Amino acid sequence: MKNRRTVLAGLTAAAIAPAACAAPYGAVPPLKSCARFPIGVAVRAPMLSDDAQYAGLVATHFSRLTPEWEMKMEYILKADGSYQFDRPDAMVDFAQKHGMGFHGHTLVWYAEDGDIFQRLKDKPDAFLNAYVKYIQDVVGRYKGRIRGWDVVNEPVMEEGEALRDCLWSQVLGQDYIGLALTAAHEADPSATLLVNDYFLETKPKKRATFMRMCETLLKNGAPLHGVGTQTHLMADIEPGLITAAIKDIASLGLKVHVSEIDISVAGARAGGNRAEPREGQIRAINEIVEAYHRLPEAQRYGITIWGVRDSDSWLNSDKEFKGADDPLLFDRMGRPKPVARAFADALKSTQS
Repeated sequence: MKNRRTVLAGLTAAAIAPAACAAPYGAVPPLKSCARFPIGVAVRAPMLSDDAQYAGLVATHFSRLTPEWEMKMEYILKADGSYQFDRPDAMVDFAQKHGMGFHGHTLVWYAEDGDIFQRLKDKPDAFLNAYVKYIQDVVGRYKGRIRGWDVVNEPVMEEGEALRDCLWSQVLGQDYIGLALTAAHEADPSATLLVNDYFLETKPKKRATFMRMCETLLKNGAPLHGVGTQTHLMADIEPGLITAAIKDIASLGLKVHVSEIDISVAGARAGGNRAEPREGQIRAINEIVEAYHRLPEAQRYGITIWGVRDSDSWLNSDKEFKGADDPLLFDRMGRPKPVARAFADALKSTQS
């Protein structure tokens, strides 16, 4: 992820039968046992292999993996046009070993394009062929193993004034999104295909533009099956905004993925919030679960947390809060926080 805090600086949605939500891990039961839909987490390949605590938390609490970075074009596509799949393969293998699903993230992103595409930008036919080939090569490699993909990530401008201007749109036009969906569908017709974006809860204009884009894609026959609302939030988010956004997005009739949850405490404090931000974390996670539970079961693609421990969060990078934030469910020592208990309790309450 790139720095977005400008203010401050196949699985399907079919129900997954939960096991008894009782076996403890620290102060909370396995989170995946508390839900009737997938509970995902963003991971990094080296930590799955080199950090036993990290891998244990992932395997115990989550039922689906999303690669945080290592399936983006920046990693997979090398300068000479060849591919490196070592880390993506390792993550998919980990998921299969532990009986987990896997969500591919992401095929096309405005922020990454690769040297080969830069070299082809004045040759539109060759560019299109390379674009389709890349998508189909990646999706095809994992056909039947990765059941859902963020095909296009963050296509809408920050304030929602329009779709982003990027290399893909400059060469292929705004139909680059539909072309990507079609290419992915041809490579794996059984995969659930999504578009994914951020600030859909807090910027209604951006949400409206995002939804119009989805409606146009559907009208044009694009194989769009779901939408991801990233849900990177501040702990002082106004009550009701999450509920309104999820209800609005669900009106498209597509599967809904709450895809990249973190709830920033440092961001709330920097914004002048006088209340206890950790209370805001709990209120926000409760609202997410309650709003999500109101969706028809067939639209619940899953909820994904964007990282395991606070120390692993992108919000604690040097570009963001330099280690001062605690936006996730588990602290730096791997201990479940009150927000993790609240998440488990909220999930359990939706089962009755």
